[in-house]
Amino acid sequence: MFFLPGLLQHKITGLVSGLYSESQPGLSAKLWTSKTNAFDFGLGFSVGGDRISKNDYVYDGKGRLHFHMDYLWHSFTAISSTQRFPLYYGIGGRYNSGGGYDGSVGVRGVLGIAWLPANTPIDVFVEVVPVFQITPSTGFGIDAGIGARFFFN
Repeated sequence: MFFLPGLLQHKITGLVSGLYSESQPGLSAKLWTSKTNAFDFGLGFSVGGDRISKNDYVYDGKGRLHFHMDYLWHSFTAISSTQRFPLYYGIGGRYNSGGGYDGSVGVRGVLGIAWLPANTPIDVFVEVVPVFQITPSTGFGIDAGIGARFFFN
């Protein structure tokens, strides 16, 4: 575990790292660039075929690698609560290889909610991610993710 002392004083800065599960389990990192904006990164691996394909790809049993990067905006005032539940949205891109994806590239839209417990250096998040796949064939899909991250210096 890694900790960010500033979080205990309700500051949101620095790098956060943890685990997530979208269409596959993986690692997640978030780099805060201001009090409301951040870059989000994910790297995952799984076995499973292309969920978007219109071309009836045959899944060959190989693993699949997923990488995404998003730019996020957070609203800490959208939900009135004694806890911090920022809503966030953003746009980004993703790359998948293997399992029928054949090096697919897509554009992602992100909509989510996070929970930042008071005096605890973690965030827990749930998100819905519409994806427009550009290559190797165009298509539309929806991913969903859940995860937790730890703040560190």
